[in-house]
Amino acid sequence: MCVGIPARVAEVHPEDRSGVVDVDGVRRTVDLTLVLEDGVEVGSWVLLHVGFAMSIVDEDEAARTLEFLKLFEDAELEEFAGDDRP
Repeated sequence: MCVGIPARVAEVHPEDRSGVVDVDGVRRTVDLTLVLEDGVEVGSWVLLHVGFAMSIVDEDEAARTLEFLKLFEDAELEEFAGDDRP
């Protein structure tokens, strides 16, 4: 199973098929090869996996996925906080 992380596109550089995306305030350069022909543009939401934008998603889907990931992160932190190992 792979998990795609939603990211908002901040820059598109078609000359080298890359772009800059924002994930919760962190910006990274990623490969946009798989979504350029689908019409990716600044402001689009994409699903990222290991530095590649896999697909364009709508804002509602991105928000739902981010909320799910946040719940998962919170549960993991709670589990870690309850860990009494030295």
